[in-house]
Amino acid sequence: MLRVAQLSVPAWLPLQQLFLLVAVLASLAVAHRFTPGDRRWGDVLRRRFVLGVPWGTLLTVLGVLSVYWVVQGGWQHPRQPLTIPFRSWSYFYPLGTLTSGFAHSGVGHITGNLRGTLIYAPLVEYAVGHYPRQRGSQSFASLRTNPFARVLVIPAGSLLVGLFTGLFSLGPVIGFSGVVFAYIGFALVATPLAAVLALVSGRVVALFYTAIRYPWVRRQPSSSFGAPWWSDIAIQGHAIGILLGVCLAIALVRRHDRRPTALAVWFAALVVGIRQSLWAVYTPAGANTYVLFRAVGVGLVFVFAALVVTAVGASDRPLRPRLGGRFPGVRSRLARLRDRGGSAVSDGSGGAGPSRRRVALVLLVAALVVLSATAVPFGFATVSGDLPDDAATVEVRDYTVTYVENVPNQYASVLEGVSLFGLSYDADTVQSSGVVVFSEQRRVWIQQVSKGRLAHSGHATVRVGGLGWREAVYADREGWSLVGNGSTYTVTLRPSGGQPRLAYAADAVRAEPVVAGRNVSIRPSETGFELLVSRESETLGTAPVPLASNQTTVGGLTFNRTGRQLFAVRNDTRVRVAQRSVPPAQRN
Repeated sequence: MLRVAQLSVPAWLPLQQLFLLVAVLASLAVAHRFTPGDRRWGDVLRRRFVLGVPWGTLLTVLGVLSVYWVVQGGWQHPRQPLTIPFRSWSYFYPLGTLTSGFAHSGVGHITGNLRGTLIYAPLVEYAVGHYPRQRGSQSFASLRTNPFARVLVIPAGSLLVGLFTGLFSLGPVIGFSGVVFAYIGFALVATPLAAVLALVSGRVVALFYTAIRYPWVRRQPSSSFGAPWWSDIAIQGHAIGILLGVCLAIALVRRHDRRPTALAVWFAALVVGIRQSLWAVYTPAGANTYVLFRAVGVGLVFVFAALVVTAVGASDRPLRPRLGGRFPGVRSRLARLRDRGGSAVSDGSGGAGPSRRRVALVLLVAALVVLSATAVPFGFATVSGDLPDDAATVEVRDYTVTYVENVPNQYASVLEGVSLFGLSYDADTVQSSGVVVFSEQRRVWIQQVSKGRLAHSGHATVRVGGLGWREAVYADREGWSLVGNGSTYTVTLRPSGGQPRLAYAADAVRAEPVVAGRNVSIRPSETGFELLVSRESETLGTAPVPLASNQTTVGGLTFNRTGRQLFAVRNDTRVRVAQRSVPPAQRN
């Protein structure tokens, strides 16, 4: 009988991660082995980078990480960074405008943007190069040709683009993705095939990162709550980023008299635009409601690809045909008119209008200007604390935290009178329902936690603060479901170290069953929930809902609570009338 020896592996040894690393390194070594000698990766990189390393990209990554770790407090709270004060709320709140292009909302957000930086920024840095390409130029001959100075081009350019996107992004956005899209736009013009290759390899890099962090996963069916994925995309910020990158790259290739393959540029622009979801054009249409214009968005990507390839690959031939070339008689007549003093008359041999390339470039720049200009009204927007009179609030320095339902969103007021694709807006169109944070000093109005999300999870934490300080406010939702007739609930808010206070109470709800001619209702109260027993329009009695495994008598009915279930008892009749609500996220 054969016995198989069992290999004991220490629990601390990351065996799966080690296997993945060995497999990746071995695969890269094999690919390097079959690469021609003059095209080895190390040699190619050393021709463009100091010591073959994209130092500018690494410095940029370190700078973005520093904002997350230090400014947002991510070092102490890596998964819960402070975000509200670092959004681009208003031109009157410069802290948010200056930091929004570099701050992030969480680990997943910054990881995705830094991954994109590591993939696309080296392509930009390679195109610019640490060593000048012009004939006759020598390294260290001037500041412009100094490799160590040229290393700073990527960090400095990223800083300027980040400030630009923070200044002209639509609404209170946050994130480095505008700069990442500028990298992408630059790369798809300067190195189109490499940009497509980077786009494909991005999925490989993302999967490798995920496999290292989570080598194995066990999942069970569970409920979840979330808005459509495309509603979380800062599409306008991405668009101005990629347009800015494209315009800068066109300036570079024209300056160095380089002409990338037109088909490659068109294909790269189209693939990148589709893959990076530039087609996801959407608009809010109400509380937690969004409208996606898919057909228009996809069409715009094709238009974008056509403009880019024209701006890059078209000749300098005039857009309008030359009259003199096609009609010699006309040319001679124009010449006679010019001889008679008609100096303003052109014969079409020159100055026949701008070239196709220039027209396409002007349209790209115009699109950048128009998209950037749409953010200006939001930059000058002001908000006021128009909250319901009975709304309970928690004050944390200049912040006000409360819970509201169906209250007009203060930022949406700038859409008053705007009509888009058949959708028109007025002051009451976009409403907020959930935990709202307001600060008149910072021009902040944000629905930080939606009503649906709070109902799904049962609790949420809202963090407010500024440079050097942060505090938390905790929101909890509790409720009862009445048999056959909906539910009632309360929302409480509690500052860190303080006492909870009732922020919102829904209306009373009546159960459908009628017990001994009596109706049973549950309504919120200052201390929780209470029972109300009535007959027709007469109230027979009220009392707090009993605790678990307890009972109480109200209006001739005995109420027995067994676990989450509440029963009404009358003689030998026992009817379930309500059940304590459990948020879906807390169910087993």
